[in-house]
Amino acid sequence: MDFRKTFDKIPERFDKYRPRYCKELFQELEMVCGLKLGKKVLEIGPGTGQATEPVLKTGCDYTAIELGENFTALMKDKFGCYQNFHIVNADFENYSFNKNIFDFVYSAATIQWIPEETAFAKTYKILKPGGYFAMFMTRSDETSANPSLRTEIDKVYHKYFHVKERYHCKIDYENVLNYGFENMKYKEWKSVRKLNADEYICYISTHCDHITLEEPYKSNFYAGIRNAIMEAGNEIIITDTIPLYLVQKPL
Repeated sequence: MDFRKTFDKIPERFDKYRPRYCKELFQELEMVCGLKLGKKVLEIGPGTGQATEPVLKTGCDYTAIELGENFTALMKDKFGCYQNFHIVNADFENYSFNKNIFDFVYSAATIQWIPEETAFAKTYKILKPGGYFAMFMTRSDETSANPSLRTEIDKVYHKYFHVKERYHCKIDYENVLNYGFENMKYKEWKSVRKLNADEYICYISTHCDHITLEEPYKSNFYAGIRNAIMEAGNEIIITDTIPLYLVQKPL
């Protein structure tokens, strides 16, 4: 199964319920990377654009490469009004780019789906000397603020969360330094979300494994999650960490 296309099955739901990134992240990128009119930028796998518009608004020459056909169509609908917006419906792993053409390349929770020997080496080749490469994502802690509730939720997972195939995508972001990049900077921001049972179910239904969950488990799984949260006062608190890994191609 090509899990990279799983999210493309639910473009509207994905767009509505996935968390956005904080403004401080984009302010950091704009300041450090010098994003402005005339800079050529590539976003790898934008999905439905959770990390797109703040970059577009810098006036840069923006291009996205997106594997999903439905995501690509949604992106065109959302951002086609920007004259500096361009998108290619293609696979980053196989797409042929010219060398040394981008000032800035970034990935928002996408690069981990690509083997690092392709992701890092290819990004290095297409960046101009002195160009920047940014990787960021959201890491969510659902345990610290509600340990008892998390225990009950884990019981529901153990009983009902049975999928045909589990996905495994993991990357060591610091390995990017093994591919010629330098000047790694790390920064992170935190925020808190409070969701009721229905909101939480909508949110987790956009996770990769959850999209593939089928009956007879699916209905019982979501009913169990809902009951657990309702019994805990109809609230779950999620602490989000947004980590940024930023590196530069040598001049």
